[in-house]
Amino acid sequence: MLLQKITLGGGCFWCLEAVFDRVRGITDVQNGYSNGQTLHPTYEQVCSGSTGHNEVVRLTFDPAQISVQEIFEIFFAIHDPTTLNRQGNDVGTQYRSGIYFHTPGQQQVADDLVRQMAHDGLFGPPVTTEVLPVDNYWPAEDYHQDYFARHPFQGYCAAVVGPKVAKFRQTFVRLLKAD
Repeated sequence: MLLQKITLGGGCFWCLEAVFDRVRGITDVQNGYSNGQTLHPTYEQVCSGSTGHNEVVRLTFDPAQISVQEIFEIFFAIHDPTTLNRQGNDVGTQYRSGIYFHTPGQQQVADDLVRQMAHDGLFGPPVTTEVLPVDNYWPAEDYHQDYFARHPFQGYCAAVVGPKVAKFRQTFVRLLKAD
């Protein structure tokens, strides 16, 4: 089994993590910070907007079980790729929509998909998702890992994360991990 990695930013990393933890073929999800200029940033630094980092999830996956295309389809279904530097009430460059590829093949699939969505007018407003090579990744602090699993009734989790997980479960039944 030859595993691959892809790094995605689509708002608060707790939302993306909670969904991708449930996807067949995803073997690990790590919350972190990517594509900024500060080395080893902290959550507080990233939230200030001064580091240039994006809140991201780094996915490790088995391409024999799930394709990059399927990962991107889930990604675009669970966040709004048309709001620049914003997801709902989360505002700032750290919440931008981004695909940070690890291989040229991932870049090609991402570029093709973004181009096709723009051509089809799938979302109405233009897609603002940046497609860039992953750069300066740093894992988030331990207390951010598995956050929804440990705090499902916390206010933000109940109001924002839970509904995204429910939408994924309804839309992508074929890609759910077996319980």
